Amino acid sequence: MTAPLLWAFFLLLALSVPVAHAMLGGAAAALWLDGKPMAVLAQRLYTPTQSFPMLAIPFFILAGNLMMSGRFGEYLVNIARLLVGRFKGGMGQVSILGSVMFGGVSGSAVADATALGNALIPVQKKAGYPGGFAAAINSSSSTISVLIPPSIPLILYGLISNTSVIDLFVAGIFPGLMLGFGMFAMVWIIARLRNLPSAPLEGGFAAFKSQVYAAIPAMLMPVFVIGTLRFGIATPTEVSVMAVAYALLVSGFVYRDLNPKLLWRAGVDTAAMTGAVMIIIMASSTVQWVLTAERVPQDLAAWVAVSISEPWMVIIALNLVMLVVGAFLDLPAAVLLLGPIFVTIAEAIGLDPVQLGLMIVVNLSIGLYTPPVGTTLFISSSIAKVGIGEAVKALLPFYVVALAVLALISFIPALTIY
Repeated sequence: MTAPLLWAFFLLLALSVPVAHAMLGGAAAALWLDGKPMAVLAQRLYTPTQSFPMLAIPFFILAGNLMMSGRFGEYLVNIARLLVGRFKGGMGQVSILGSVMFGGVSGSAVADATALGNALIPVQKKAGYPGGFAAAINSSSSTISVLIPPSIPLILYGLISNTSVIDLFVAGIFPGLMLGFGMFAMVWIIARLRNLPSAPLEGGFAAFKSQVYAAIPAMLMPVFVIGTLRFGIATPTEVSVMAVAYALLVSGFVYRDLNPKLLWRAGVDTAAMTGAVMIIIMASSTVQWVLTAERVPQDLAAWVAVSISEPWMVIIALNLVMLVVGAFLDLPAAVLLLGPIFVTIAEAIGLDPVQLGLMIVVNLSIGLYTPPVGTTLFISSSIAKVGIGEAVKALLPFYVVALAVLALISFIPALTIY
């Protein structure tokens, strides 16, 4: 069944069919040619929707949308300008620091790229930043959001690999900060070479105090999530519901910007994002069933164990596969497709599943700003009104930073295992 699945899947992708529908088409072709009843397809589509931990995804998305639909985004940008705007390339630094803080609220690179891109790219271009450089900063830095908790891709990986989501959340913090510091340094170097201006926020310490006081309630969201999980107070699903309640309280009683229009916008955005994620989860479940029935993960792991003698060579091979796949598939779909197979291979070479999870997410996040299917790249280029080629050229230094972080977490377990 595996060969028909792959042929149909890649054929549909070549015809520009959406990834989820291509996976469904591939699974249907495999079942039909093997004489299996189509009822299996319906069963596999339905099964993953009955997972209780899966409820954490829409609730975390809703919590982030409630926060970012209000005044928190303005406070976040102002704090970032107060902290790093004085450096060379200050508005670029603001974009990166904003992604670090935003990631602790949204957990979505696409939401980050859209919200911060619309707020900062026009300002950067007005300050003299080349459009391609502004798009490159936004598209690459927004991927920090998939590492800083609560991260939707890490939740997905935890569900399909039976790895603790709590351990993944904690392990994602340091790589996310490493990525942020690396991009800080790269923007500073480029800004000095191009003599780009700083962008301090006027008002000094008084302005800093007022902005920090205003933003503290929202910035405590990731602390609340990690603390509650780390001390075993609640499960990830329960914490996601508590996060929504927290967001409603902050928006309603602290920022006082909670209104029917904000609730409607947050609800619609959450429904759209949840629907996109769920259809990929459902479609990937059918593909996983076909692959498992054919014992593809086990056979592939056995082949790797026989053919590649050194674990470090296996790790390099896994990373190369993910870099290629990430350029063609969106991050959630790639996590769900590759995760079950790579977990089996990782067990064969003694690679910790938490370390593997961070490798997968960091690696595939590079695909978010890599053609031909770079989601944050297309969003940022559209906002900056520049061609994809111009943005990719400006992205080259940021690829170096991301690959360096990927290499570190791939070969230094201490960076991801606590």
